[in-house]
Amino acid sequence: MKNKYLIIAIILFVLQVNYSFADNAAVSPDKGKTIFTTQCISCHNVNVQVVGPALANVDQRHTVDWIINFVHSPKTLIQKNDKDAVALYNQFNQIIMPDHQDLSADDVKSVVAYVKSETKASASTQAPFVKPGKLVPNYHPLSIINNANFFVSYLACVVVFVLLMIFAVHIKDMQRQQQSL
Repeated sequence: MKNKYLIIAIILFVLQVNYSFADNAAVSPDKGKTIFTTQCISCHNVNVQVVGPALANVDQRHTVDWIINFVHSPKTLIQKNDKDAVALYNQFNQIIMPDHQDLSADDVKSVVAYVKSETKASASTQAPFVKPGKLVPNYHPLSIINNANFFVSYLACVVVFVLLMIFAVHIKDMQRQQQSL
């Protein structure tokens, strides 16, 4: 009898684990990337504002439920005077994002997961500092006033090179004239 309950408990545990893995597989950045590149990329970018806002850190600005509702029907949220939806509407020249009723809640969560992964990836490729760490003393950019010697010598080299080319052409002409005589 005890073995029977143990077997049933193990079966239920395995089914629970499989169900939780299947639920997590429904939300994945790879799936989100596919959805993003097919449906979102024409108006959105992760880090750059295009027609619509840049989506980096969107999960920090809004709740996932709000994002799902907005993606499904932005017009509904605007009509309900949702302050964030109205602010986006006004910020982007009162252009309403099209409804995406075809996307499930898990699809939207997958897109958010993809945006999170891309935000982290792009943040790690940026330099860890804003300014150069060390200033070079007495550094002056190239200018005619500060670097007159450089410009004069450069101009002299160009003139000498042009004169050599003209001299070479004259020598070649004189050789042709002597051969034709």
